[in-house]
This record gives sequence, C-alpha cells and structure tokens, in this order.
Amino acid sequence: MRQTKIYGHRGSMGITPENTLLSFRHALDSGVDGIELDVQLTKDGEVVVIHDETIDRTTDGTGYVKEYTLNEIQQFSAGIKFSHFELFDRNVWEKERIPTLAEVLELIAPYQIELNIELKTNIFAYEGIEEKVLAIVNQFDYADKIIYSSFHLPSILRLKKLEPSAKIAWLVLYELSRPSEYVESLELEGLHLHKDLLLQGDVQSADDFSIRVWTANDEKEIEQLLSTNHVEAIMTDFPKEAISLRHAIKV
Repeated sequence: MRQTKIYGHRGSMGITPENTLLSFRHALDSGVDGIELDVQLTKDGEVVVIHDETIDRTTDGTGYVKEYTLNEIQQFSAGIKFSHFELFDRNVWEKERIPTLAEVLELIAPYQIELNIELKTNIFAYEGIEEKVLAIVNQFDYADKIIYSSFHLPSILRLKKLEPSAKIAWLVLYELSRPSEYVESLELEGLHLHKDLLLQGDVQSADDFSIRVWTANDEKEIEQLLSTNHVEAIMTDFPKEAISLRHAIKV
C-alpha cells in the first residue's frame, strides 16, 4: 500500500503566518511531501502568494491585491497580524512580506517536493495568470513537481490547453456523481476534495486518478484518512503533527 503524502496547507499555517516564506520553511523543516499555496495577480501583473482577494486579514494593510503593485504590496507586514500564535517573534515576523511565486519556488527547489498551486480565479478573472504561472514554473524547471488546482474549472482547463503535460486538479466541495467520468472527460490528474466528502461519504475508489483531501487538522480525522488507501495526499495546517502521526501508525 502506498504511503499517503502530507502537504503543508499554506505552509504550516496552524502555527506560523500563512503563505509566507517563514511558514513554507517551517513546513520544509517538518519533512513535508508537498506544499499547497494560493496565487493571485498584483496591479502590475506579478504573481503573488496570498489566499484572500484582499490583504486585510493577513497583513497590516487594507484593500484588494489587484489594487497594489508588487512594490506597494510588499510594504505591508504579512506576519504582524499573527501575534496570537505561540511562536510569534515580533522582530522576525514583522519583516515577513507577501512573497512572489518565484520567491517560493526559489526556496523549495532544492527540496524537490511537490507543489500544489491553487489559482484563485473564482472571484476575479486575473487575465493571463495561467501563462504567467506556467512561465515562472518553467523558469525553475519544476513542472514535473506541480499540481495546478482551482475551484474555477475554466482556469485550469485554460492552463491545460497552454501546457498539455500539466497536471490539473479540480477543487470540489460537493459530492460528484460518477467522479471518474469528470476526471476522464476533463483530462484531470485528480480531484481535491473537502475532507467531509471522504470522512462522511463513500467516494468511488480512485485507481486511475489522484484524490487529495483538504483541510484535515483533527487527529482522529487524519488517522481515518490515512487508513483510506485511495487518498494520495492530506493537506493540513499542522504538517509536523500529521507526519508524526503517520509515522506512529506506520501508514
């Protein structure tokens, strides 16, 4: 039986500032098999790593990502808002900035882990984001380690058309009837399913496509998912703990 992979969700966002180089370093140090992150475009068309369409929740600034140039958006701290975390170190965290995708790839490239890039195109179109993301990935010669995902299906289909060898996965919140037919007809590498679809339902066994699950943080839920032999990867805010749990139950 294959070993279920552990992906750090936005890095180690349960204990460090999400989608920052600091958080990705922590996930890497924990021994993750992969990292999940989110990308959007700035006003001047730079690919930056941030989950929300606005910077209000995760930085000390306000407004939409698309309203700022890269230089402007990187003036804000992406760590200072997380002072409630036990590991908070003002002198270090205050200096964290919203990173570019290129900065993240430069960080993780030596580790050769998998990277799930979620295109946040379900709210704003971000014209050209697919081409830009592909160009950055190819710049680092990292294409074979990437899984592209989105809730907005047309975005990953456009990306697949631009790069037929790209691995694409559809983010799914609700149960699909005959999921393998979606995978086959849309040429998906896999489905990224909300954890409850696996924990509470009976998802068709996936020998011909990958199932990755988001976002499991409860120990019992992770144990249950680890025992499900058709789960390719579990995305979690606490990758270090999940890896320890996997080791303890020898899955």
